[in-house]
Amino acid sequence: MAERFGIVIFGASGFTGKHAVEEIHRLAKNDKTLTWAIAGRSQSKLEKVIKDLQDKTGDDLTKIKILIADISDADSLKEMTKQATVVVNCCGPYRFYGEALVKACIDTHTNHVDVSGEPAYMEKMQLHYNEAAEKAGVYIISACGFDSIPADLGVIFLQQKFNGQLNSAETYLENSVDPKYYKFGDASIHYGTWESLVYGIAEQKELGPLRKQLYPQKLPQMLPKLKARSIIHKSNIVNKWCLPFPGSDRSVVYRSQRYLHETEEKRPAQMSAYVAFPSLFSLLMVLFVFAIIGVMAQFKFGRKLLLKYPRLFSFGFISHEGPAEELMNNTKFTMLLYGRGWDEKEVDVNGKPTTKSLKVRVSGTNPGYGATVTALIYSGITILKEADKMPGKGGVIAPGAAFAKTTLIENLNKNNLTFEVVD
Repeated sequence: MAERFGIVIFGASGFTGKHAVEEIHRLAKNDKTLTWAIAGRSQSKLEKVIKDLQDKTGDDLTKIKILIADISDADSLKEMTKQATVVVNCCGPYRFYGEALVKACIDTHTNHVDVSGEPAYMEKMQLHYNEAAEKAGVYIISACGFDSIPADLGVIFLQQKFNGQLNSAETYLENSVDPKYYKFGDASIHYGTWESLVYGIAEQKELGPLRKQLYPQKLPQMLPKLKARSIIHKSNIVNKWCLPFPGSDRSVVYRSQRYLHETEEKRPAQMSAYVAFPSLFSLLMVLFVFAIIGVMAQFKFGRKLLLKYPRLFSFGFISHEGPAEELMNNTKFTMLLYGRGWDEKEVDVNGKPTTKSLKVRVSGTNPGYGATVTALIYSGITILKEADKMPGKGGVIAPGAAFAKTTLIENLNKNNLTFEVVD
C-alpha cells in the first residue's frame, strides 16, 4: 500500500475548510513530519484554495496534493480515505453529508474528525458504527471545534485540576466583539452553520428514541443532583443575565463522562450549559429570535423560508459569504466552568453536601472559524502522534474521553486557545 498522508482535509473549498487549510499549513511549517493534502469534488475550486493561500502567505504550495472525492460517490470516498491516516471532515451539515464518509473511513481503516454540533448525527454514528470502528481500529470523533472542545475538554481540565472529586460543572459562555469592527447587520456566522442549526432544531424529536437505543441502561444517580436554573436568570457566578445554551455541549460532555464511567469507573460529572449576555435587553432579543426560528423549524415550509432568507430571519447575522476577516479576528469568547465537589477522592461521597468549588476558564479568538480550526487540526494531529494515549483501540467517541490523557490541552494552550484555573 502506498504511504498515506498524515491528514487529508475533505471539503477544503468550503468556508470552514479554507480556514482549516490555512491552519494546517501554519502548523506544518513548524512540523516537517506533518504531511497533508486537500480533497473535495471540484478540482478548480481546490486549486483556487491553494492559489489564494499562496498569494496570502507567499509560500510555495505547488506540491500540495489535491484529491477528488464526491460525497455521493462511495468509491471516490474510499479512494480518498485510503490515502489518509486522518480525514478532517469540513463538509456539513453532517446529518446529510457525514455518514457516507464515516463508512468509507471505517472500510479503509482511516481515522475521522469533524466539527459537527449536531447531537442526533453524532449519537446516530455512535449507535450504528461504534462496534465497526473498534474492529477497524480507528477513531471517529465529532465535535472537535468550538462545538464542543471548550466545554468537553474544559470539564476534563476541571476534573484534572479539582484535586478532589468533581460532582457537577456549570458552563457560562460569553462572546464579545470589538465595536470598531462590527455594526448592526454585519454577518457573524456563515450559512453552513445556520443550516445545521435549523435542521438541528427540527431533529430534536429524534433524540429521545435514539438515546433509548444508545443508552438502554441509565447511569447511577449522582447526588447531590445538579438543579437546572431558570430559563432566564441572573447568574451569581458571572453576574450576568443567562439562558440555557442551545448547542451540543451538554450532550457531548455527557457522552464523554459516560464513557469514562463505563470504561474506567470514574464518577461522571453532571453538567449544565448556559450563555451569558451583557444586558437583559440583549438576552430578550436573542430569545425572541430563537423563538421564531424554533417554531418555524418545526415545519417544512418554515425551514424552507429560514434557509432561503437567512439574513432576514437572523437580522443580518447569517450570510452565504460569512463574516469578514477583520470581524472574525476581533471576536473573542470566554467559557467559565464552575465546578463543585469534595476535597478528597472518597469512595462514598454520593449524597453528601459538597465541600469545595473551583472555577476554570477556556478562552480564545474567532470561535467559529479560528479557535474551531485550531482545535480541529490539533485533534487530527493528536490521533497521529498520540494514539497510544487514547482509550481502547478505536470507536465512535466524544473528544473529552478521546483526548483526556493526551497533550491536546497543552498544545491548544500554546496556540491561542487558553485553558486556565481562575479561582
